[in-house]
Amino acid sequence: MIAEGVGKNGGEVGEVAVETFKASDGVQLAYYVDDFTDPWTGAPILLLLHAAMGSARRYYAWVPPLSRHYRVVRMDLRGHGNSQVPPTDRELVLDRLVGDVVELMDHLGCVSAHIVGNSAGGYLGQQLAMNHGERVRSLMLFGSTPGLKNSQAPSWIPQIETKGLRTFLAETIADRLPLDKVDPGLVEWFLDEAAKNDPAYIGKFVLLMASYNWSDQLDRITCPTLVVVPGAEPIGSPANYEPFRRHVRDVEMRVYEGAPHNICDAFPDRCAGDVLDFLGRRFGLGA
Repeated sequence: MIAEGVGKNGGEVGEVAVETFKASDGVQLAYYVDDFTDPWTGAPILLLLHAAMGSARRYYAWVPPLSRHYRVVRMDLRGHGNSQVPPTDRELVLDRLVGDVVELMDHLGCVSAHIVGNSAGGYLGQQLAMNHGERVRSLMLFGSTPGLKNSQAPSWIPQIETKGLRTFLAETIADRLPLDKVDPGLVEWFLDEAAKNDPAYIGKFVLLMASYNWSDQLDRITCPTLVVVPGAEPIGSPANYEPFRRHVRDVEMRVYEGAPHNICDAFPDRCAGDVLDFLGRRFGLGA
């Protein structure tokens, strides 16, 4: 359950207040609570973890359909969005990023939650399910392979350093969004939001994620799991998702044919619908 004092927001979805807490190493982390469930139901928490170079704001279109059935918590990963960028001399390690998620859940008084992870957010969700399985009721992954090691991601860093984050993303935007299917306004907003992040920290974050491949450990995920694959995945390969099928004992896989990497931004209604369908069949909607 959400701790006392973190209740239903009273404004519009886009105006929900930013909440903050301090991680155990002193870094201030931001999150948002979107809750339009019936007050008497005690609805479960659905925790959304965003992609690298993004922020919790990128889930804005998911909130209306999901928050009627779940207490939706959107976290800004450290160094992203409204969360503090750690000091430059502090080492960034995967356990620290996963620990941030655990500490947010503890801060909210949340024993376990349904976890949605997009790309790098899904890496944290996978690690949480493998190493803190009792905290994860279900895991839903969108464009999130078992680590980023078998990908082109390391080649991004010199381009970001040379061109800047926005220009790099603008030049490679067709790898991320289907330009013939999305509003041009979304493309500009996507680029503007990404550009708010600190390029040096983003480089460190991406290189960390690109150092991992835990395909051989996926059998440690025991919760019901949904894996949604961009069918035209350019960041790595659709084949990089196959270890889920082979090693996760309770997994459903869906493919968005012809879709590039950022399916959560390009197809928010479809993604949120798949979340509601999966949770409804497995747990009963909002149960």
